[in-house]
Amino acid sequence: MKILAIESSCDDTSVALLEATDEKITILAEKTASQIEVHKKYGGVVPEIAGREHAENIMPVVEEVMEKKEKHDVIAVTSGPGLITGLIVGVEVAKALSYLWDVPVVSVNHIEGHIHSPVLNNSQVSLKNITLPAICLTVSGGHTEIVHIKKWGEYKRIGGTRDDAAGETFDKVAKMLGLEYPGGPKISKLALTGNTKAIHFPRPMVNKDTYDFSFAGLKTSALYWLRDNKLKKKNTFLSQIFFPKRITINDFCASLEQAIIDVLTEKTFKVAEDLKPKTIMLVGGVSANKKLRETLQKRAEENSMQFITPNIQYSMDNAAMIGAAAYAKAKKKEFTKWEELEANPNWHITG
Repeated sequence: MKILAIESSCDDTSVALLEATDEKITILAEKTASQIEVHKKYGGVVPEIAGREHAENIMPVVEEVMEKKEKHDVIAVTSGPGLITGLIVGVEVAKALSYLWDVPVVSVNHIEGHIHSPVLNNSQVSLKNITLPAICLTVSGGHTEIVHIKKWGEYKRIGGTRDDAAGETFDKVAKMLGLEYPGGPKISKLALTGNTKAIHFPRPMVNKDTYDFSFAGLKTSALYWLRDNKLKKKNTFLSQIFFPKRITINDFCASLEQAIIDVLTEKTFKVAEDLKPKTIMLVGGVSANKKLRETLQKRAEENSMQFITPNIQYSMDNAAMIGAAAYAKAKKKEFTKWEELEANPNWHITG
């Protein structure tokens, strides 16, 4: 089955053409138009600008992916959750192409797409060798949530952030530090040579009897610390003599990163203790964070659980994961009439 997939839920306009079977997902062509350079000057994604960029980029990207390719069997499109300005562009293009080409459409939840991302370009992972039940932690700039997977196609969202997402916290604190957007990877790079115990940032809700997260308090704590303290640019011989107690930006980043990782890890394994899954999955843009991967993998192995995460290139938003998620639905003919296809920015995954 050939699937043309479209993803436009945030700031990447992504299109992919897949060949899907029960045994393997093969990516025949893919193209992503990034908006990072556009949004850098604002320190984050501006929805109105993102929508305009999607509108300009999407048809050229579709045309490039489909150049000299045979007609596909299905169109898959992210219908939510995400920024309404981007979702509308992807959904309207999918509707138009479905009508023009007489090809059925599968409406895909963005989080379900991330859940399927580990199978992309990974000879070691397929849906058949991921042992269920599993719990999946999705961490990105717009999402932080835990989904319980009893079997493929049956999902239950059991926890999520009540305010900021973890990735959003990384990016907003990076902006406070004067780092370019996207700031999360830059914080992680600086953290590599920092002291994780230099600043004791709070671990919001880590001891609360809930599966939910909250990162707004941590972001505020970082803001107040920067207001009341001065950072030492780096540890030099003279700075150690004259400012021995002053904390470097590396120490600050390491302490912040550790606080976020501690919260994500403790919440994930609180769920694991209660639900007894056989597999821990980590997906989403922040799953590219090396320390988070290593921490969760170590805890999973200590608890005799399988640990699954995507190749880093497919951690970020991409159309291939949307196509992978659409395959099972297409096999069962779970199509949406193009006239009824709608963008839903608040679509929670429920099964």
